Parts: sequence; C-alpha cells; structure tokens
Amino acid sequence: MKQLFLIVSLVLLSLSAYSKKIEVRENGKISSIKEAILLAHDFDTIVVKSGKYKEYGIKVDKPLTIIGENFPVIDGELKGEIITVIADHVTLDGLFIINVGTSYTSDYAAVRVVKSKHFLIQNLVLEKLFFGIYLEKSSHGKVFHNKIIGEAVEEYSSGNGIHLWYCKNIEVDQNIVTHVRDGIYLEFSNFCTITNNESLNNIRYGLHFMFSNDDVYRGNTFAKNGAGVAVMFSKRIEMYENIFQENWGSASYGLLLKEINDSKIIGNTFETNTIGINIEGSNRILYKDNIFRSNGWAIKVRGACYTNEFINNQFLSNSFDVSYNSKLNDNVFDSNYWSKYAGYDLDKDGIGDVPFRPVKLFSYIVNRTPETIVLMRSLFIDIIDFSEKVSPVFTPDELQDLHPLMKRIR
Repeated sequence: MKQLFLIVSLVLLSLSAYSKKIEVRENGKISSIKEAILLAHDFDTIVVKSGKYKEYGIKVDKPLTIIGENFPVIDGELKGEIITVIADHVTLDGLFIINVGTSYTSDYAAVRVVKSKHFLIQNLVLEKLFFGIYLEKSSHGKVFHNKIIGEAVEEYSSGNGIHLWYCKNIEVDQNIVTHVRDGIYLEFSNFCTITNNESLNNIRYGLHFMFSNDDVYRGNTFAKNGAGVAVMFSKRIEMYENIFQENWGSASYGLLLKEINDSKIIGNTFETNTIGINIEGSNRILYKDNIFRSNGWAIKVRGACYTNEFINNQFLSNSFDVSYNSKLNDNVFDSNYWSKYAGYDLDKDGIGDVPFRPVKLFSYIVNRTPETIVLMRSLFIDIIDFSEKVSPVFTPDELQDLHPLMKRIR
C-alpha cells in the first residue's frame, strides 16, 4: 500500500511540473471561470483575480486548482448551483460565493462535490445561500477553514451549511457555520472527522447526523441552535472536548442520542442547555470527564438505555442532574462530582462515605406532568424529595453513585 501511494505521489508530482497557470480577470482576455476550465489541462492552476464574476453552473470536470486572489466574488444571481466538482484532485481556495439559487427539488449549493476523491475545499466565504457545501458520494477529501453564513428563517425554506451524503473519510475542520438549517449534516457517511468547527445560531441543529458509523467529533462548539445536536441510528461514535452551550427551548437539548451504540462521550462541556444530554435507546456508551453546568436537566434518560457508564463527570448547579422515566436501571454511575451532594468524608480519602442518589422524585413528577415545574424549589418539593430518598418508590432504587467525589475535578 505504501509503495502504491509513493508511485501515485510521484506521478502527480511529475504532472504538476508540466502544469500551467491561467489567470481570470474581469475585463481580461479570459474573463470567466468557465472559459478558464475549458482551456485548462489536467493539474493546471486557475487564478481568479479580485473582482466580481456573475456565473453559475460552473462544472469542474478535470483535476484543477482554482485559487481566488483577494476573495473574488462569484455571484450566481439566484439562478442555480454555482460550482459543481465532478473530478478527482480538485482544490477550491479563497473564493467569495454569493446568491445561490433556491430549489426544493434540486438542493442547489454554493459548492457541490459529486463522486470525487482527494479534493480540498478551503478558505471560502459563502453567503446568501441555499445549501453551502454539499458532498455527495465522495471520499478522502477535506473541507477546511470556510465561513458559511446563511439567512435561514424557516426549516422548509433553507438548506444545510455543510452536508455529507454517502461519503467516507472526509475531514471537516475549522469551519464557521451560522444561520442555516443544520450547521453540519451527515447521512450514511462513515470514518469522517469533524474537528474545531463553530456551528452557531442555526434554525434546527448545530450538528445532525444519521446512519453514520465510526465518526469522530472533537473540539467543536455548538451554541444557540434551535434544538442543539442530534446523533441518531449510528454506532462507534466518538465525541471529545466539544462545547454544547445555550441550546434553549421547549424541545431543545445540548445533545440528543437516539439508537446510538458502542460509543464514547468524553471531555465535553454541556452548559446552560434546556437538557444537557437527552438519551433514548442508546447502549454501551462511556460518558467520562464531561462537565454539566447550569442546565435544566443535565441528563434525561427516556428508556431502553443499558450498560452505559457515567464516570468522573462533574454535575454543577443543574436544576435536575439525572432524570429517569423508569424504575429499572442497568447503568453505572461511579466517581462523579455532584454539587448537590451533602454527604461526608470521615476518612478524608476524597470520596463520600454515603452514596448519592441523583434521581429526585420531583424530576419523575415533572416528566409526567410538566406543569408542576412551577412548584420547583418550594418547601413541599423538598419534603417529597427527602421522603423518596429515604424510601424509594418511584425512582430507580439501584441508581446510586457509590463513590461520589467530595471535590471538583480540576
């Protein structure tokens, strides 16, 4: 495999040595990107000079590098899709693309990549768009350091910022996506890495993916989105060091997990969300070293969740730390820090001598009758929570942290 890679690299290097540079200028001999592509040979470089180019339906059908100088504007005039890549080894760099057409049957995008490999989409600014960057049946590519700014108002009339469909081995890194339907969307896309992106103020989800396996999400920020982040019908997902913040609303959460199995949720921060993590039908997941701060519910377990482990997490000033809708529990809570823990540590080993029961009776009542939330922090609620703690009837009697930490984890 290494020898094959070396041979391919040498071939590409030799081809690039014979490549030429084509310049596109507003009032020059070559004044359109389409014309430059027609004149170009494989592995040539097209330099688009600063200016405004009214073009759409640009098809990149050969391996090329298209670089913008001082962010030339490519204006689609709302007529359709602007750039479609259908070749391998294509680079798009430094373009300002605006005015993508709207279509509810064709999903027009500022940039679409179709059945391509080894591509690089970087340093683009996309505005006034329907879909931003749409990858379709493509692999071994990178979407890097782009800024995607939509004007979405309703879900039905807007598209996604970065959209992957039936893709494999894609890197999505250091992008900013805002005011679109879903910031980043994956469907049937495996072995992808989503790192260091900011997905903010989107109409529906900051991140939404379904039927996608073996993906890694690290160092992203998902804030102030309509319903937070939704991860559904996938397995072997790893989410590290992400921030889920200020996703508020009656149907909102930081992170929704539905039918997720054999995954890891490690080192993330869930802060000021209606629900930190909403879990349903998800099994064999390790939740470790996460911080849950000032959420309505830190964790809400809706059922059919088995053999999950919650270890070394910090629960800080949440209205409810853990909510269950069943008396059955097959999950492990161990060595977490709970700001509501009122136990003692006589042997000074840093571990509470009394187990902590994070599920309160009032959370069970609110799940069944949401209107009772108005009674929160009343003396009556304190009394029923204490009575349930002494003699559990409605809450899972085996759900306890046997080794609650006395001090916050640094």
